[in-house]
Formats: sequence, C-alpha cells, structure tokens
Amino acid sequence: MRIIGIDPGMAIVGYSIIDAQIIDGEEHYSVVESGSIQTDRSLDKPSRLLEISQDLSYLIGLYKPNVASVEELFFFKNAKTIVPVCEARGVILLTLRKFGISINEYTPLVIKQTVTGYGRANKSDVQEMIKLIIKSDQIPKLDDSSDAMAIAICHVRNCFASGTLNHITV
Repeated sequence: MRIIGIDPGMAIVGYSIIDAQIIDGEEHYSVVESGSIQTDRSLDKPSRLLEISQDLSYLIGLYKPNVASVEELFFFKNAKTIVPVCEARGVILLTLRKFGISINEYTPLVIKQTVTGYGRANKSDVQEMIKLIIKSDQIPKLDDSSDAMAIAICHVRNCFASGTLNHITV
C-alpha cells in the first residue's frame, strides 16, 4: 500500500508518502518522500489554495499513492486560523477526490493514540515512536511533515487492526 499522509494548513501543508506492507504479521515501512507545501503569505487566499491544489496534484501524479490519510480538525486553539485551515483542508480533500484516491480521516487524538499508545502524547513522543516504527533515525525535522508521517502510519495500523491489510505480502 502506498499512502500519503497529510497535515493540512494554509501556510504549510505537511505530507509524507510511505509504502507499507505486512510481512509475517509485522508492519514494514519505507519512506518514499516527505516534505511540505509552503504557500507565499503575500498572495491572496484563492492563489494560495490554488498553489496547494497544484502542488498536491503534482505529488499525486509523481508518486501515485493508493490511499490518503488526512488529519481531521477536532479542536483548534487559535480561532483566527481555523477558517483558512478548513479552506485548505477542503481543497486537499477535493484534490484527492479528483484523482479518485480513497480518503481516510483521523483526529489528532486518534493519531497519537494509534502511534504512541497515548492520546495526549507530545510531539517529541510521537517523533520518537515514528523512528521506532519506521526503523530509522531520519524523520522530517519540520513538525508538519513528521505529523503527516504519523497520520499515514495511523491509517496503516488501523487497516492492520481491522484485517484489511492482512493480504499484503512480499
């Protein structure tokens, strides 16, 4: 399964593309690409949203993910930024749907619980668990990108737990 994990935002959209498979009942991950889409703050909002869609379309065309996992907005601390993030998220969902990619959404609480075993884990705890899960010390330095990796891993683990990933073997 090739999955793109996405951490939505207007200024920065974190993404991580991983290949995941189950071999002898164990998860195996390979990081294909991880990074961010960063929009120019001097542009108007419609131009920034278009940039997100175009850059995401490019990534989808290049890496051809089978499925997407996107962070769902559950609780937001800053009321000033919630509308732009929701708009960016809407563009992300629309772009994914345009390419026929299956979309799965998870709250931050579920993502943290699935990756670390604790729903209130902090960012450094999540990053440490990602290192263990993907068996690499090289995870993205940008929080948005490492969050996107956790979002992708969350979906894989949910598929594995529900038995929908059991058929993948090498």
